[in-house]
Amino acid sequence: MKTIAVIGAGTMGNGIAHTFAQSGFTVKLIDKSEVTIAKAMATIASNLDRMVTKGTITEDDKHKTIGNIITYTDIKDGVVGCDLVVEAATENVTLKLNIFKQLSEVCDHNVILATNTSSISITQIAAQVVHPERVIGMHFMNPVPIMKLVEIIRGYSTSDEVTKIIMDLSIKLGKTPTEVNDYPGFVANRILMPMINESIETLYNGVAGVEEIDTVMKLGMAHPMGPLQLADFIGLDVCLSILNVMYDGFKNPKYAPCPLLVNMVMAGKLGVKSGEGFYDYSESKKAEKIAKQFLK
Repeated sequence: MKTIAVIGAGTMGNGIAHTFAQSGFTVKLIDKSEVTIAKAMATIASNLDRMVTKGTITEDDKHKTIGNIITYTDIKDGVVGCDLVVEAATENVTLKLNIFKQLSEVCDHNVILATNTSSISITQIAAQVVHPERVIGMHFMNPVPIMKLVEIIRGYSTSDEVTKIIMDLSIKLGKTPTEVNDYPGFVANRILMPMINESIETLYNGVAGVEEIDTVMKLGMAHPMGPLQLADFIGLDVCLSILNVMYDGFKNPKYAPCPLLVNMVMAGKLGVKSGEGFYDYSESKKAEKIAKQFLK
């Protein structure tokens, strides 16, 4: 594999593009918004600058990485000549299904189609594609250039050959691939999201405050980040979407999202990306200030 297309230039998409480009692949970063693409390239450059400052890479490495990325605003143009397409669009079922229908029409039938979905059925996505055996889940963790895990999800039809190719490719990226089967939430979010949801329920029920809940989990359970801070970092809208996917998939009330989470998303309090969630990020991207709503 030499050329990789990445669809979606948001947080995950630009991180995936950065990671492939830094490993020497030619990357075609595709997003319909030129503004989003410009922001993505600025983010990649900033992250590379930070790595240069730390001595992790050289200035020459930075320029080579940026030079490996070509940007497009049209999927049809962007996927030409690609060996692999990694879809990293918003966690929305309808959007992802439409993208894969389009990919099935414009990509050669030997191109592997991967999705970075964190919860949506790979089998459902693959059903939109001619030769569904080439569709696989490639769930990177945020921030992609730093986090080592890639959750590799096999759909019902995913072939052994495609699975091996993607497992080997992940190792070439310096990642640790872990193969899992296709059930709602897979492994990472099936375990993580109920914990985050229960943390929100604990706050909602008045058991403890934001800082207290996060402190208990950080100091008592050795978590590097408290669950409410982590929810803000992921995006409360993304957390809600994943919980809804699991609730719809399992029909089990334990996955039902907390009413507080639902209300916060409806109010536009999405965490770091909106400037406020459980914490206030108006002055700093660090979770140093509790959001006004949750002050005692």
